Formats: sequence, C-alpha cells, structure tokens
Amino acid sequence: MNTKRGSIGGCVLCILIFSAYSLGQNLTAAQNAKDDHLQDASSNFTSISASYGYISEEHTVTTEDGYILTMFRIPKGKRCLGSVRQPPVLLMHGFLLNSDSWTDAGPTASLAYLLPDACYDLWLGNVRGTDYGRRHERLDPDTDSEFWNFTSNEMGKYDIPSFIDYILNRTSSTELIYVGYSQGARILIIMCSETEYCNKIKLFISLAPAVRLRYTRSLPFRLLVNFYELILPLLTNPNELEVLPKGGLIQSLAAYFCRDYIAAATVCKLALNLIDSYDPLSVLTQTARVLFGHTPAGSSARNVAFYSQSFAPTFNKYDYGADKNLEIYGSVEPPQYALNRTTIPVVLIYGKNDYLVDTKDVMWLSTQLPNVLETYQVIRPTWNHLDYTYSQFTPLQIFPKINQYFLKYTDKVLSSNG
Repeated sequence: MNTKRGSIGGCVLCILIFSAYSLGQNLTAAQNAKDDHLQDASSNFTSISASYGYISEEHTVTTEDGYILTMFRIPKGKRCLGSVRQPPVLLMHGFLLNSDSWTDAGPTASLAYLLPDACYDLWLGNVRGTDYGRRHERLDPDTDSEFWNFTSNEMGKYDIPSFIDYILNRTSSTELIYVGYSQGARILIIMCSETEYCNKIKLFISLAPAVRLRYTRSLPFRLLVNFYELILPLLTNPNELEVLPKGGLIQSLAAYFCRDYIAAATVCKLALNLIDSYDPLSVLTQTARVLFGHTPAGSSARNVAFYSQSFAPTFNKYDYGADKNLEIYGSVEPPQYALNRTTIPVVLIYGKNDYLVDTKDVMWLSTQLPNVLETYQVIRPTWNHLDYTYSQFTPLQIFPKINQYFLKYTDKVLSSNG
C-alpha cells in the first residue's frame, strides 16, 4: 500500500513539476516576446508614441495663476489616410494619472492612438501636481508649500481654460471637443460652473465622471481620501503635501516590482482589482508591466481630501470649515457647483462594474445636466473604472460610441492646422 501511495505521489509530483516548468516556459516566451513594449514604462509621451511610429509634439502652457503645464499633441495618426477632421480634441486623464496613461494599453487599444488613427487632431493635457505639471513661475514644489494649495477646483478654473486658449490659438479654431475621464470629466464641469469657457466646447464626452461619488464602492479609494481629509490640518511641508508622486517610493517600488512578468500577472493585477473591481482578461499582463512606470503620477493632499467631501449628496465646492467658508464663500457651508451651467452637448459613458464611479452617481449627474445627448452603459458587464485607460477591449467597448459622436460633431478639412 505504501509503495502504491508512493508511486501515486511520485506521479503527482512529476505532473506538478512538468506543469510548473511549462508555465515558466510560457511566461518566459511571452515575456521575451513583449520586452520591446516594456521600455514604455520608463519613457515619456513623445518617446513612447515615436516608438510606434506616431509623430507627436510637446507644448508648454502657463496658467493664469502661474502653473507651467506640459501638453502633448498627435496631429495625425499613422493609419489616418485621409484628411484630419476638425475641431481639435482635448483628452484629459484621471485622478493620480497623467497623459502617459493613455498609451499604456499599446497602439491597438489606447485612445492616444485610436483617435489620431481615426483622423482626429488629438491634444493630451496634464494638470497641476502631476510630473508634467510640477513647475511654477515663482513657486518651487520642493520648498514652497503654497504650490500644493490646490484642488480640482483650480484645475477646472485655470488649467483647462489655459489648455483651451492655447489649442484654439494654435489651430485657429473657435471651439474644440473635450473627452474627460474620471477627474478629467470632473474638472470640465467645474470649469463650466466657474468660468465662461463652456461655450468653447462643441461636445463633451464624459468617461466615468468623478463628480458626486456618494455610492463609491472602492474601499481603498475611500480609505485613501478619508485619511488625507483627516490628517490634512497636520501637513505643512511640501513633501507631506505632495501625494503619491511619480518617482516617489511607492511608484518606484511598484514600477520595479511589476516589470517582472509573473509579478505583473499575479500581484500587480490583483492590486488593480482591489482598487477597482475584477474584470477578467481586460487588462493584459504586458499593460500591467508598463502602467506602474507612469502611475501614480502625483497630486496634492488637498485635492485628495476634496474627494472625501464628494461623498455628499450634492457636488459642492471645497469645505474649508465654517470660519474660512464665511471668508471665501460668504456662507458657513460651501456652495454647490452650478451643474446647470454645463449647457454643452454631453455624452455620459459608464460601466456597470465601476467601483469608483457608481452607476447611481452617473444617473444622478444625468438629471443635473441640461443637455445630455445620451447616457451610455458599456456593453461589457464587467467593465470597470480602470478599463478606460488600460483595457485591451477599448476598440470594441467605448471607441465606437466616441467615434459615433465625433463623426457627427466634426468636419473634414484639407489639412491639419498648427
């Protein structure tokens, strides 16, 4: 009996060893086949796009309050065989991301390539506080705490209008199309509430708009923003007021660890699922290897804390406390943003499995905006918040809907301007 058990055990052990060896060989082959793409993790936008044959431009924009921001442009995709369509398109990244995130899924699945390839003049902005927005005319982010005294309110009030002015001036256009993801959608709505720039937007495609977040189901997100809301009064130094910067300890460790194919396929993809929700097979392992080279890209502690206040039933301005609210707003409570001032045509796109921007919050927003053309649920039932930048299924799940409206709101021109 013992001999028989030993034989069975030996056979099982041999099978396990062979399986492990085969898995290792498959992973190694996949890793070797994809290592060329891995260089994207340590490259910037122009280098990444150039490696795939896309000609891009780098532009510098200075805001009214002195922040110096980097913006990129792909005026025409390499697969665009006809005329470039106008007006130009401004694509804005999400919370703790930068424009590089739009390249992480590679040339066949990233909006940074899909849109220029469809003959749109694409511009990609970066807000203050990211690695591409870490300069100022008079403030040093490493020594001046004042540099970090901003929230998404200032992004909407100053950053986006500066991008708009620059793009319209450079292209001789009178309006543009805006695509905002998560925080990118939030700050466009803030801009419309707080400025007169809304009439410069011809169409607003809102991807998972992080406006009111009352029903957020992401526990890590809630813990992060609530933590900074709690400790913000104790933070005084610039290195304390800058949160999760690119090149910081957490980002550097994640980038190093997740470059390994097996680590990316297991631990790193698990981390993404814990932050958001589980969407099987959506984010390729190779994308996970690359994305942590660009993410997180940094923000201010005050901006992170502002998201904690977004769990309220309405979308309100930043709450400084009763005394300072009286000084700034003239009221004890912070006023609500004027959502009804977003009068431009809006398309809301959301995912049923999004744990950061819940369906109920999107539906609430759709009742507050006066000119919603469509509220579109992505067909894939497991589509989540991170899929908009990282999913291999973007060409099938969201690009057709975006392009449907782009074709309606753009026109062909003889050549691209600028």
